[in-house]
Amino acid sequence: MDEANLNKPLIPSSGDEFPKESSVLVSSVKWVLKVVMWVIFLSWVVLILLYPGESCAHLVRKWSNSMSGSLFGITGSMFLIFSGPILLVALLAVLYLIISGEETFSKRKASKFPRFRLWTFPVLVDGPFGVVSAAEFLGILVLFVFIIWATYTYTMQNLSLLSLFNVPPDGQSVLLLEVTGVRLGMIGLLCMVFLFLPISRGSVFLRLVDIPFEHATRYHVWLGHITMALFSLHGLCFMIGWAIDGRLAALFEWRAKGISNFPGVISLLAGLLMWVTSLHPVRTRFFELFFYTHQLYVVFVVFLALHIGDYLFCIVAGGIFVFILDRFLRFCQSRQTVDVLSAKSLPCGTVEIVLSKPANLRYNALSFIFLQVRELSWLQWHPFSVSSSPLDGKYHMAVLIKVLGGWTGKLMDRISRISEAEQQQLPHGSLPMITASVEGPYGHESPYHLMYENLVLVAGGIGISPFFAILSDIMHRIRDGRQCLPKKVLVVWAIKKSDELSLLSTTDLNSICPSISEKLKLEIDIYVTRQSEPLLEDGMVYKEPNLSVRPSSQGCPMSVLVGTGDNVWSGLYVISSTLGFIVTVALLDIFYVNKFDVTTWWYKGLLFVICMVASVVVFGGLVVVLWHYRGHKISEEENRDEKVNTSWRNLDGFVEEEKGSDKDDLENFTTIRYGARPDFKEIFESLNGKWGGVDAGVIVCGPASLQTSVAKEIRSHSIWRSAHHPVFHFNSHSFDL
Repeated sequence: MDEANLNKPLIPSSGDEFPKESSVLVSSVKWVLKVVMWVIFLSWVVLILLYPGESCAHLVRKWSNSMSGSLFGITGSMFLIFSGPILLVALLAVLYLIISGEETFSKRKASKFPRFRLWTFPVLVDGPFGVVSAAEFLGILVLFVFIIWATYTYTMQNLSLLSLFNVPPDGQSVLLLEVTGVRLGMIGLLCMVFLFLPISRGSVFLRLVDIPFEHATRYHVWLGHITMALFSLHGLCFMIGWAIDGRLAALFEWRAKGISNFPGVISLLAGLLMWVTSLHPVRTRFFELFFYTHQLYVVFVVFLALHIGDYLFCIVAGGIFVFILDRFLRFCQSRQTVDVLSAKSLPCGTVEIVLSKPANLRYNALSFIFLQVRELSWLQWHPFSVSSSPLDGKYHMAVLIKVLGGWTGKLMDRISRISEAEQQQLPHGSLPMITASVEGPYGHESPYHLMYENLVLVAGGIGISPFFAILSDIMHRIRDGRQCLPKKVLVVWAIKKSDELSLLSTTDLNSICPSISEKLKLEIDIYVTRQSEPLLEDGMVYKEPNLSVRPSSQGCPMSVLVGTGDNVWSGLYVISSTLGFIVTVALLDIFYVNKFDVTTWWYKGLLFVICMVASVVVFGGLVVVLWHYRGHKISEEENRDEKVNTSWRNLDGFVEEEKGSDKDDLENFTTIRYGARPDFKEIFESLNGKWGGVDAGVIVCGPASLQTSVAKEIRSHSIWRSAHHPVFHFNSHSFDL
């Protein structure tokens, strides 16, 4: 499947079996937009990579000087050069997504000549970066080459600079440390240009290139380590130089013109706290500490602006503005409480939560949400994969939650208390409440699991959750005659104990599409690693959950305010906020900065940040209010037209007690092996003869060790592959903040 085919939304707006081909005009406009966006983006990246060079820096200075007499001055020129391109690409991306509309992926036949792809071929499988694809490896290589080249270039410039000043020998070391610190700070700023783009969860950039947030966070982590290392060296150079010169008091200087040191110290300390607590050993053991200290990004950004002023802050302003757009939208969405339709506790210590959603909320089977339960914590948000297909029902969404920590343990206890209260036959209004809020859903813009005729789904433990959604999605599409390429699916599921087999009770594929074997070749291989033989009760693993409750909640369906939602409204939000920012800065310059000759660097930096936030809140907030109102109107109209009772019992046919219980077909496809672990070399070799020379998608959801094992075997298989063997494409669906 071509990568271009992955950049399209999921669900067609019409009920047609297959959408009509785009008109020549629409296709031409989309092609032109894509070319223009790539040209702008690549030119912007090249500018940043070449900026340390003297010739590129000279051109930038020349451009800034020519703009010094304009309304926005040299600050506007820097913003136009370093942040303007990324905002322009954002605006063009909005137009591209709106024109694309509700297209689904193109119907195509399997390729006769399977080939490797940079994004799905694992190159590095061990080490600090985890599993790294060929495309990601090239990006890492370019970044490291840039840092080495920039360091060398600036070092040569620093040595040349020393010869221009008549500095005594004992003062040359201090001067060299200070100019080196300036250069390291500039390299750090250039790396920071990209730092905030990957963590904008509903960003138009991530949607355009179809990189989901759970993958993009890795790029943020890598960039964060490099950026903070450079900023730390930047501060260390100045501290050592001032200590040698006996001027450590300079740390507390807050200048009106030029760089203010003390705000830089505060920004660096906030960054160091975020950096130290984000290191893997600390993050895994003390996740809450990592989460709370990471909110210091506000202090880090604001005091960075005070430290360097508006002129230099414009270098990183574009990515930060995109992040503010996303953060405000998430804040608005998360204020709404969501109805919890049901909560079930499974024997293996897993909870299934079913949430209410409006019919016009769009997501795909590989999406995830951030969930908050206010009775447990007002601050904690936890990510969970969606375990239901969007075709399971228009008005509900389900997630499976494994009890692994304190928060999930409290959730299980609360469900138990609700069950006890129900057994006492207390009035429904007096039952303990579960007040949930949701951010999302987020994930791939396109359903890449539907783009391979041959699929291998590898799960570890609760990692089977998104694969239930995939299998359900495939079954619905086969039954309804929708576009769906998968014809052969192999599920490899590794679990520790057989009680986890009860998770199979949460899905009923036979009720969705009877006679599965006639329409899909499905194999489910389950490995119970810590039991050598089945227990007596293993024959009853498909029975219904032991606890099922209807918690009292005061909410409504999930909010439609999500970055991957309506293209028109999300586009209006981005456009209005961007134009509002330009208007706000212009008015501020005309009626305040230029009129009263404001020249204080740190103060202008603070005003610049305030303009960024105010434009999103005021101009973007107006669109959000209208978007929210429009979403509720559409939801009410759909409910009225379809005469849907929104109570938990009748919501789009979601009736817990009426779930099918005939699992014979599913059992026929299932093989359970006790006391064994998956041998992926044997598994992939067995597929060589079964599938032949085809493209096969491999999706892994589970711990890092499982991903590494699968990626290592795919890499080895690809190196020694024969022409008539499948090409396995590695895809990870594991989320790790």
